[in-house]
Amino acid sequence: MLFIFDMGGVVTSTFNLDALYDELKITKNQFFEICNHNCGKPKKDIWDDFQAGRINTKEFWKSFNKRSKKYGVKPVNNDLFRLFFHPVLNEQTVELINRLKQKHRVVCGTNTIDSHWENHMERGDYAFFHQTYASNKIGEVKPDTAFYEMIMKAEGYTPEQTFFTDDRSDNIESARSLGINAVQFTSAEELSKLWSIYC
Repeated sequence: MLFIFDMGGVVTSTFNLDALYDELKITKNQFFEICNHNCGKPKKDIWDDFQAGRINTKEFWKSFNKRSKKYGVKPVNNDLFRLFFHPVLNEQTVELINRLKQKHRVVCGTNTIDSHWENHMERGDYAFFHQTYASNKIGEVKPDTAFYEMIMKAEGYTPEQTFFTDDRSDNIESARSLGINAVQFTSAEELSKLWSIYC
């Protein structure tokens, strides 16, 4: 069997975006308006491009600074995504991963950006897995079904042989649409109960 774990909100705590909004002195909606998140063409969506690895950190903040002038945002001169990123490891989730790895293939499937990827690499968070599939490296982003299809193709497993957990319901729904056995993560304790028969 193939088990795919999300990183933020499952293996570690998630990035506190509120700290970012507070530093920029804008709201969440304003941040994504600037990025043009889910606003479609013709304007380029720099957040999606950032997560998919089509632009790097320097390019993101350069574009963000140019777009945010009309909101009165002071130019960003350092990487706020790195500055405010302090993930905390969920030891119970790691224990479950280690138990599953004794009998199954266990990988990480995560949406991330360059600075968070680097931080997790430095901390050794991806070392718990046999392999890591990160959006900024593979060019596909959840909840697009192509994200899961790429992982299953690379690993050689069918949806029926694949299990997935993520803290976001939209990612769970898209995985289920392919026939993947997907469970929304609420706690390591609950997930361990559900998947104990595979350990």
